[in-house]
Amino acid sequence: MLLPAKAEVARQLRRYRAWERVMLAAPNDRTVRATFEDSGYTLCVLMGERCAREAADAAERYLRAAQVSSLREQSDRPRPAAAVRRGPPAVERRSPAGA
Repeated sequence: MLLPAKAEVARQLRRYRAWERVMLAAPNDRTVRATFEDSGYTLCVLMGERCAREAADAAERYLRAAQVSSLREQSDRPRPAAAVRRGPPAVERRSPAGA
């Protein structure tokens, strides 16, 4: 399944939440309501949901899961071992006389 870009989901979710607050403050303003519904529709299409509320919930879960997996990836990375200083490899040394 092709997943949307996390940055785009976050941007659309912020837009939806902002228009939701404006719409709740002025529920009789038709322009505000139309813009809010447009932002909800965009979020529905992006998240593959039929209802804007479900799309917003799905977007929040998707972004939360992305954060958790990012933190897991960071903690699962092997940590560099302490650097151990070693001298040059041991070589058999012969005297110039061949002894």
